[in-house]
Amino acid sequence: MKKLIVFDLDGTLAPSKSPIDDEMAALLTTLLGVVKVAIISGGGYPQFQTQVVAHLPQDDRLKDLSLLPTCGTRFYQYNGDWQLLYAENFTDAEKATIIGALQKAVAASGFQVQQTWGETIEDRGSQITYSALGQQAPLDAKEKWDPDFAKRKAIKASLDTMLPNFSVNMGGTTSIDVTKPGIDKAYGIRKLRDILGIAISDMIYVGDALFPGGNDYPARGTGAVCIQVRDPDETKRVIETVVACLTE
Repeated sequence: MKKLIVFDLDGTLAPSKSPIDDEMAALLTTLLGVVKVAIISGGGYPQFQTQVVAHLPQDDRLKDLSLLPTCGTRFYQYNGDWQLLYAENFTDAEKATIIGALQKAVAASGFQVQQTWGETIEDRGSQITYSALGQQAPLDAKEKWDPDFAKRKAIKASLDTMLPNFSVNMGGTTSIDVTKPGIDKAYGIRKLRDILGIAISDMIYVGDALFPGGNDYPARGTGAVCIQVRDPDETKRVIETVVACLTE
């Protein structure tokens, strides 16, 4: 029997930068009653709180929920309140290098857009995230911009050359995440193993970007069982199946 179910957030538990719906909240609450749960996503910690935690019962069940924002570069656990266990932050020099490379790669790609909503490059401390349409772009515009990932694959290919000492992965609907080398979702899964004392073979990872270049893809190399989903509705069916297996 599996002991830990690990989820991506955007595109897996909820649409990009949107809160989980009532059905997902109920399913996650039920799941927390039978197994430990973790969320690893490119989003920042405030996003985790507004998208997920605020919609769950504020009780001791949260002790079985681990939050790993910015692709596992940070780790939060609940013990009456949320406590930060580690943060793999960039230096100022590293940030400047990454931001400069992002600006050059996007300009050279020809994929810059006329209208954006908010900043397109966000410093999340332990991760620099490029969002093509801006941090506050409406979901319908984001879903139309790069549905087959072709634009971001081209930008990522340039960044891989320009930033050989960093990890570059695609996430969400319009974003590219840059972290320290080797600090990605596989790193987060190994941290879950070390901190929770749960073998990776006892974990299931659920995500919508488990393809090469996707920010869930590093999870495939860890030994965890990986389940690719299309969207939150498919994730709901996965949760129902897991709950049924764990409570039968």
